[in-house]
Amino acid sequence: MSQSLSEECTPLKRKYDACFNAWFEGYLEPALSASANAEQRTKFAQQKAAEFDSSCGKIWHAYRECVQKAVKDKGLDVLLDQARTENPLKEPPPPAPLDKSRS
Repeated sequence: MSQSLSEECTPLKRKYDACFNAWFEGYLEPALSASANAEQRTKFAQQKAAEFDSSCGKIWHAYRECVQKAVKDKGLDVLLDQARTENPLKEPPPPAPLDKSRS
């Protein structure tokens, strides 16, 4: 695993990376079958989001605050604001309609 932007944030990054990787492995294991309906997939996603928040949420917020402070301390916030102004993120284009003749 790599270092964080600031040396003081690296221990938090390592804790978060380990937590996320363990959670993500569990997220992938019981992959829902293609036959699962939208309601089942939504319920699964909500359960996994709650599980992530309870197991990794506090670590994530602490790490994020540390990195945000480091960004500001290094003067990178000005560059980020400038980049966002010059190249704002746009909504992705809608997906192309499905070609039902290929099914």
